[in-house]
This record gives sequence, C-alpha cells and structure tokens, in this order.
Amino acid sequence: MLSGTLFALAAGLMWGLVFVAPLLLPDYPAALLTVGRYLAFGLISLPLALVDRASLRELTRADWLEAAKLSAIGNFLYYLCLAAAIQRAGGPLPTVIIGTLPVVIAISSNLRDHARDGHLPWARLAPSLGLIALGIACVNQVELAALAAKAGADDLRRYAEGALLAVVALACWTWYPIRNADWLREHADRSPRAWATAQGLVTLPMSLLALAALLGLQALGVPLLAADFALPLGPRPWEYLGLMLAVGLFASWAGTLCWNEASQRLPTSLVGQLIVFETLAALAYAFALRGQPPEAMTLTGIVLLVAGVVWALRIKPENSSSQEPLH
Repeated sequence: MLSGTLFALAAGLMWGLVFVAPLLLPDYPAALLTVGRYLAFGLISLPLALVDRASLRELTRADWLEAAKLSAIGNFLYYLCLAAAIQRAGGPLPTVIIGTLPVVIAISSNLRDHARDGHLPWARLAPSLGLIALGIACVNQVELAALAAKAGADDLRRYAEGALLAVVALACWTWYPIRNADWLREHADRSPRAWATAQGLVTLPMSLLALAALLGLQALGVPLLAADFALPLGPRPWEYLGLMLAVGLFASWAGTLCWNEASQRLPTSLVGQLIVFETLAALAYAFALRGQPPEAMTLTGIVLLVAGVVWALRIKPENSSSQEPLH
C-alpha cells in the first residue's frame, strides 16, 4: 500500500508539469508547446520500440491507424487545447475543469458501457456532481473577481475562451481512455506496454508534420505566430528545449510508468481516487508561480472538487440486471 501510494504520488507530481509548462513559456504559442512535447515523447519511444519490437510487429495496419487516432485526439488535440486554455485563463480554472476527468469518464461509461461494466446509480452520483459543480464555481468566482478588478473586456473574453478550451480538452481526454480501453479489451492477448509504445511512435511523424506546417504558415505570413518569432526554437531556445524534454520524459513516460506501478500494487477503486494527486500538484505549481497562496474561496473550491471526485469513485457499479432505467 505504501509503495503503491508513493508511486501514485510521484505520477501526479510529474503529470502536474504539463499544466505549468504553458505558464513557464507564456510567449510560446500552444501549437509549438504541443509539437515540442510530443516530438520529445516520440524520440523517447524509439529505444522503447526496440524492447517491444516483437509485439509491435504483430500490430496490423488497422491497429496503427487506431493508435494514430488515439494520439491525434488524446495527445495533440488535448494538449493543444489545454495549453491554450491555461495561457488564456491562467492555471487554476483549467486545472479544476480537467480535475473532473475521473467523474466525467465514469458518467460517460455509465451511459455507454453500463451493460458491460455495470451501472452507477444516478441518485448516488448526484451529490458528487453537486460538490464538483460548487468547487468549480468557487474557483471561477475568485478568478473572475481578480480579472474584473484589473482587466478589460479583452481579458474577460480570453478568460471565457480559456474555459471553453479546457472543456474541449476534457472531452478529448474523456474520449481517449474509453476508446483506448475498448482496444485493449478487444485485444486482450496484446501487450499493453507495446500498445503505449506504438502510440508514442506515431507521435513522432505527427510532430514533424505539425512543425513543418508551422514553418509553412509562418513563411506564408499567416498570423499564427508573431512576425519576429524565430522557429523552430523561439526566443528562449534552451529553456524551451529543456522544458519540452522534461515534460516528454517525466510527464509522458516516467509518469505513466509510475502510474502503472501503482496500479499493480493498489486496488482499482483506490487508484482511481489517487489521480487527484495530479490536480493538486498542478494547482500547487500554478500558485507557486504566482508567488501567492490561494484565497480561502479557492481552497474551498479545491476541497469540494476533491471531495466530489473521491465520493463518485467510491460508488460501486451495479449489475445491469439491477440497474435503474436511463432517462
């Protein structure tokens, strides 16, 4: 239990890095942050592919296409939206929106896979959803009040855009684990590690194509980047390279490795609750960068969010034969 919890804590601390990278490089567009992160992840996957080369040879063309879809939505589109959301709305609100992920996945599975995986009673889910909604409202109220005190209409518009992009990112990472689990269930004889490596490998050509597209758009004068923004490494090349390698290594690879170690040691119900370490780490990093502690209302919102997630993940699914009707 102790080692499993420590592994889950380590995973959360490393996953929290993806939420602060856009804050550490605010002058870098979200597209370039996304390209850098997954280019690093793709390069890291190359030596892993040598280890899993026998299993990778078993994958069919359809499997590689599925891996490409999962990476395009669960990696590229997700992080593009998340990074843009954080740069527009700041760290706290997008973080708590993404922090609802375990419950959103549970609700989506409840609607989609209740016949296969069991049904979560809606009446028992309602209190947790209420706590989560209150938590997000508390954090949102504090961030909006801070903006209203010092900002104009443009800043409020950017904040609203950030909130919307965070919701899109949440949708991407709701779709990804459900679709990924479908493939793993349908291919129970395949190696999950090799499947993760395959998804890492397809990010490499995607990253290179995305970088070529950015270079092409800048050459054509499309106002995606500032006119004086020097591609491919930008105005702070060493900071950019170091942060992208750190995120690619720790968040994309080592974090997942620690999470898998935790999953082998702990009950599934407990592992699901410990994913809140990611949210708490990301919030701690964001407020550390601001150089100020969270306000009382923000702390209240964080506590409500964590309580709602933990409450929901403690609900046991019921067999389909005993499920209540869906409306």
